[in-house]
Amino acid sequence: MTTTTSTRRQFLTLLGLSAVAVSCGTSAAGNSGKGGTRTLRYQGWAGQVTLPELAQDLGYLEDVKLEWVGNTISGPQDIQSAATGQTDFGGAFNGAVVKLAANKTPVKAVISYYGSDKYAYNGYYVLEDSPIRSARDLTGKKVGMNTLGAHAEAMLDIYLQRGGLSAAETERVEPLVVPPVNTEQALRQRQIDVAVLGGILRDKALATGGIRPLFTDFGLLGAFSAGSYVMTDRFLRQNPDTARIFVTAVGRAIEWSRTTPHEEVIARMTEIVKKRGRNEDTAPLRYWRSYSVTEPAGRITGKELQLWIAWLAERGDIKKGQVTLDDLYTNAFNTVGKGGASPASPTPSTSTSGS
Repeated sequence: MTTTTSTRRQFLTLLGLSAVAVSCGTSAAGNSGKGGTRTLRYQGWAGQVTLPELAQDLGYLEDVKLEWVGNTISGPQDIQSAATGQTDFGGAFNGAVVKLAANKTPVKAVISYYGSDKYAYNGYYVLEDSPIRSARDLTGKKVGMNTLGAHAEAMLDIYLQRGGLSAAETERVEPLVVPPVNTEQALRQRQIDVAVLGGILRDKALATGGIRPLFTDFGLLGAFSAGSYVMTDRFLRQNPDTARIFVTAVGRAIEWSRTTPHEEVIARMTEIVKKRGRNEDTAPLRYWRSYSVTEPAGRITGKELQLWIAWLAERGDIKKGQVTLDDLYTNAFNTVGKGGASPASPTPSTSTSGS
């Protein structure tokens, strides 16, 4: 485990990128010629199937190909890679997207890709015999999460604030970076007091037993889209058709996952992971429940970003008026339901997962 208490209140400082840094980044689009690039570089998640990977396997990406360049465990790192041109898109918690825009980084959120609902959520778990029952009980305790300055820390801060803790008291709650695959073990070995668990890792831990939820993000805020894929303004200008195909494909994959029988979705994901040959364990995929994107086809309404504009301004991490919704997102590339192919129907000639 890595302790980072010195950065406890420096929310998302790793996203302190400038427009100069982005403009100096390398980009596949720069050498793509008049037609634009048809290859999208991206980072994946070990043992999981991202929406773009699902979209490609369903044939929704048409002639656009995905090029996997490695895995990430951090949304902020993923969108930083996209902003600097190391990848062509990246996804993160919407608060990180707001912070990125606040640093004058020319990126746009183009589609929601994950959220929180009754099926898919992040829970903050303690051992069954833990004395921790309330926000105030967290003073002096360790909370393990995948990264700082992102979704997990933001939800923790909201919980502490609603629990009546002062800023000074909140400082005494210690978030720690723990790799997701080790978080459950760290809790059971009492190396941490609270474990942030989501998705298949959460459901696997619950099936084992011996833990209970302190709170969940769904319990705090209800159903909401929590994160967006971003692309740079330069990429969108140079590759509008590729961006349209990508965003629309992801939107269709969201709807396919909603309308397809659960067992069929898991079977498809399992085959995708097996085909890509990265020596990953497919067993946890049986715990997958939902991508939990709230809006149809992942369309962004603005409210899922405005929440974090207001929250970051209240915390003093950005100035009031520093970021506006117009700076943050566009639905212009999402054509699902606008006279094109039906949202969830597979393309007849499906491709293999090309990551």
